[in-house]
Amino acid sequence: MSRYNHPHKLTPWTLAVHIAGGILCTLVLVLLCPHQTSVKLDYELDKPWNNEALIAKSSFDVRRSTHEIEEEKRTLRTQRGPFYDVDDMVSAEVVALYRHKLDSLTHATPALRIVARSLADELEAYYKRGVLSNDDFHLLQQSGEHRIQKRKHPVSTTCAIGEVYTVSQVLENLEMGSANRQDLHRKAQLPSYIKPNLTYNKELTDKQNEEIDNIVPVFSAKVKEGEEIVHKGQPVTQDIFNRLKSYEENEDKIQKLQGDIHFQMIGHAIYILLVMLSLYFFLIQFRKDYLHSPRHLLLITLLFLLFPAITYALTSNGIPYIYVVPYCMVPIFLRIFMDSRVAFITHLACIMLCALAAEEPFDFIAVQVMAGLTAIYSLKQLQRRSELYFTTILVTGVSLLVSLCLDMRSINESLLENTPTYVSILCNGVILLISYLLLYLIERLFGFTSAVTLMELSNNSSPLQTRLSEEAPGTYQHSTMVANLSAAVANALGAKTQLVRTGAFYHDIGKLECPEFFIENQGEVNPHDGCNPIDSAQKIIHHVIYGQELAKKYNLPKEIRELIATHHGRSKTKYFYNTYCNDHPDERVNAELFTYPGPNPHTIEQAILMMADSVEAASRSLKVYTVESIATLVDRIVDTQMQEGYFYDCDITFAEIAQAKQVLKEKLESIYHTRISYPELKPEVAEKIEADKEQKPE
Repeated sequence: MSRYNHPHKLTPWTLAVHIAGGILCTLVLVLLCPHQTSVKLDYELDKPWNNEALIAKSSFDVRRSTHEIEEEKRTLRTQRGPFYDVDDMVSAEVVALYRHKLDSLTHATPALRIVARSLADELEAYYKRGVLSNDDFHLLQQSGEHRIQKRKHPVSTTCAIGEVYTVSQVLENLEMGSANRQDLHRKAQLPSYIKPNLTYNKELTDKQNEEIDNIVPVFSAKVKEGEEIVHKGQPVTQDIFNRLKSYEENEDKIQKLQGDIHFQMIGHAIYILLVMLSLYFFLIQFRKDYLHSPRHLLLITLLFLLFPAITYALTSNGIPYIYVVPYCMVPIFLRIFMDSRVAFITHLACIMLCALAAEEPFDFIAVQVMAGLTAIYSLKQLQRRSELYFTTILVTGVSLLVSLCLDMRSINESLLENTPTYVSILCNGVILLISYLLLYLIERLFGFTSAVTLMELSNNSSPLQTRLSEEAPGTYQHSTMVANLSAAVANALGAKTQLVRTGAFYHDIGKLECPEFFIENQGEVNPHDGCNPIDSAQKIIHHVIYGQELAKKYNLPKEIRELIATHHGRSKTKYFYNTYCNDHPDERVNAELFTYPGPNPHTIEQAILMMADSVEAASRSLKVYTVESIATLVDRIVDTQMQEGYFYDCDITFAEIAQAKQVLKEKLESIYHTRISYPELKPEVAEKIEADKEQKPE
């Protein structure tokens, strides 16, 4: 039986929550999933039609292209032009004021009066043609208008823009001529009161544009049922292009009327549900522990839903470059925080859902499955965060290679036609580097501990390890020995080797509070000599409590803190307990005063650490290191722990305990194996050698 798959049954409540969550996830994905509601034909303007002849299944009107419709509307608007109201009151007022000022300047000079009359008549002629403001004239030029309609209620006349004047043009023309003319015009100060007599009429112009929109035909022809739309090899002209687009729109309308969209949604729902059930049954069959763990189940669910949702959102908005999405984040994170099987199965299920939106599902699945397997294989021995860079490069390279191989199947197509896919895969590799940053974020949010973090913590230069080596060197050596023993046992039992090894380095950090009270750090003076057994026991017991406080202070992961709390379980400080009982035979002893706070181990890693710690500490008390003495010691300690029930709450079997004992014996034998004794020289042989030295010539 796998240790990931406890035989505990799911409670009805848990099962109900899982079913409700599965239904909700299915509904969300079905709603997000893009549904094909129209016929998509493969054609391009001015290129030949490569398929068989297309015959109309039903009659439909041929819609003109948007460009053709807008071009005709623009032409009609240009021919007519916008409306401008003619204000005769303005022209009469300005001309009258101009005449009055000119007359006041020339009443005593007959020759100048002729010039003044000429200026006033010229201004009146300009107003009869029409005067625009400078801003209106510039707007007309920018919009490409060549004509305007001068409206003097109720009659409108069309004229070219060049036939009317702007205020600036009027002033420039009046300033031209003889010196007397110019001087007289300046003194009349026309620029201060001249106004345009043509005013833009937005209401009439908008109404005219609306009429033009209504009269421009949207359809150019009608295709009858059974009529050929295009035959094979025929160039797709603009007319045929319009026919093909109209055919697609007509088929789309028919499908919607027939309710095909509902069949698609039902099909998608069943498919999504089947994929989700396959993943769920895998977890029940092989990884039931994750179903009992909310944080594991939540991470699997989020990753499983996130990437299909992103894919559906891209394709629904017309963005076809789904290869940009970093799907390999799913196997990377699940491989780091869980195991390879869950990583691969979840990734496969996720890709199967995303394939619903892919144009070429087989190619998409092939590329992503190979990329996912590459990510899983490359992360087998993840020890540094920087190794994710290597994984990213490897995944990108494999994805490009698989995509290239699939494209080479089509000998009639150029590989350059799939350039957007290759560019997308390269962009995917860049985005995948974000997993380096997200790794720490997921650890903090979900409370996971990655192998990378454990490797960093087990470094001898870490703050706590440095303190332990300097302030409690004996404990540091003990922890190192326990780490080696624990790692060997964990490796043999298939447990989390790096976790138990790192936990062993930190399991006794609580001894930093008063290292001299622990025998491995003592010299000639034993501080327990001046204490009663209860106080001594409390000093020893407190190292577990202080160790947890220190672990929190230094932000050690939860798994490490649990190893610190459980490495003695609910065992007793036997030395002081027995001493107190012997000294007080008639007293009822409170065993809790001599008992560690616990709890007992509830994972195999915690059980391994408990065994290794007890065995290593006890092995130091052996006077003679032989195979028999070491075996007897290991059996006695581990069997006692089993008898006292310290392993009842953890998933370790009798066979695994027996295997753990065997590994501990072998490791201790190799550690304490004595050197071969060198033979001594016999006295007569030694004398002979000395005599030979003396007789040796110099």
